[in-house]
Amino acid sequence: MQEQWLEISRKLQESLDSGVYKVWIAPLHGEVRGEHLTLRAPNAFVANWLRTRLLASIREAAAAVLRQNPEKVSVEVLAGPQEAAAAVAMTNAAETLAASMPAAEGLDEGCAHGTLTTAASDSVSAAPILAAPSVASPAPTQQYLPLGVASFSRPRSEWRHSFDDFVVGPSNNVAVAAAQDVCRSSGCVSTLFISAPPGLGKTHVSQAVGQTMYKAGLGSKVGYLTAEDFAARFVSALRTREVDEFKARLRQLDVLLLEDVHFLRGKEKIQDMVLSVVKHLQEYGGRVVFTSTFSPRELQQVDSQLVSHFCSGIVSAISRPDEDMRREILERKARSWQVMLPGTVCDLLANRLQGDVRQLESCLNSLVFKARLLNCNLNTELALEVLSQYADVECGPDFDAIVRLVCESFGLTQKQLASPSRRQELVLARNTIYYLARKHTEMSLAEIGSRFNRRHTTVIKGISSVERELCKETRVGRQIARAVSLIERNAGVCAPA
Repeated sequence: MQEQWLEISRKLQESLDSGVYKVWIAPLHGEVRGEHLTLRAPNAFVANWLRTRLLASIREAAAAVLRQNPEKVSVEVLAGPQEAAAAVAMTNAAETLAASMPAAEGLDEGCAHGTLTTAASDSVSAAPILAAPSVASPAPTQQYLPLGVASFSRPRSEWRHSFDDFVVGPSNNVAVAAAQDVCRSSGCVSTLFISAPPGLGKTHVSQAVGQTMYKAGLGSKVGYLTAEDFAARFVSALRTREVDEFKARLRQLDVLLLEDVHFLRGKEKIQDMVLSVVKHLQEYGGRVVFTSTFSPRELQQVDSQLVSHFCSGIVSAISRPDEDMRREILERKARSWQVMLPGTVCDLLANRLQGDVRQLESCLNSLVFKARLLNCNLNTELALEVLSQYADVECGPDFDAIVRLVCESFGLTQKQLASPSRRQELVLARNTIYYLARKHTEMSLAEIGSRFNRRHTTVIKGISSVERELCKETRVGRQIARAVSLIERNAGVCAPA
């Protein structure tokens, strides 16, 4: 059953590395019948990789969902339709040859079938009496990872956010109103560009559009992609010569949700494809929602025509929530966790925490966890203890404090950071400073770059690099995440002399 496969897929998503899941598991189609799971992979390369590397993990996840002993669960991995068709054709050819064999050749029926099957499956010539000039061996084809042309829509379970659970206030009301208008058949907003620092709700609004359209019965006509995912699929389509199909599927969408468009910087061919798709959608009544950490005027190395289309509709920024919004965010989150949050505690947190939404949720989560650990109610004293780990960063560290803490975290000096050297550890530290300064200060990109005698284009590239590593959860990404977490917890504390 399809529902059981979806549950198995969710368990694999929880147990496997996010990159492994996206590349090898997400493109699969599964079917469960009793204690047997059949998986169809995009091609033979993927199927073989799954059989040798992930079969045990898949079997364990299936056993947990089916409530069976793993030894009783069977998993079969099949290649895509092209490979399956080729296998069927070769088998049919072998059977035809076997049927035409005279019994007097000195081989019994079973032996003849065995010899023929081996010859067909290995795609090599057999003995002269078994030769079949009319059956040609298939030409070897290069196999690619499963990143090619696929559906751009998402199932219901993957639309994690909605407008109902989004707190609207002065910092985001224009963006939300425009996004809701995109969802209306009679709406006037066909293009929306949302810019905001990390953690302020860009993805929430974008996914809320997708979920609203899905509920309206248009799920198959809504495409949701990050710019990096778009680029990866486009490159794969080039390799497999499926560019026309890739473009056609995008043009068939009613709504395209394209996140983190600043990752398109410097990628001219991919920008051309995005421009072509956006032009077509706008011309034929489609709608497009873009999100980015940067505003359109801050984007460099992006085609001027594409930037013009970014700005052709509503351009809106999301800023940090004010105190009333923070209070409502905390209250809603507490209700969703079925936690009683006293008014005094909520007011204290809302007043002291002035950062992004992720940090609000993190602090509340830490408070709830500590209360459960101590088996006590949420109270002001406990909140103050937890706030000591958060309040300084939420009040916003200044640029000098960020630089000191990054130097301490990476074991570097400020003189080294200011040098022209491009050693890997220095570049990583500078990029982390750019990311934190953009997130926690009101400094412009030019002001941030001037502190290190760098242009604002270098700052954009550095921030994009950090976001990419954090998103992919790579080894470097995990290193950056640990450093950022440590720095934010200790922001405002002077580094030792």
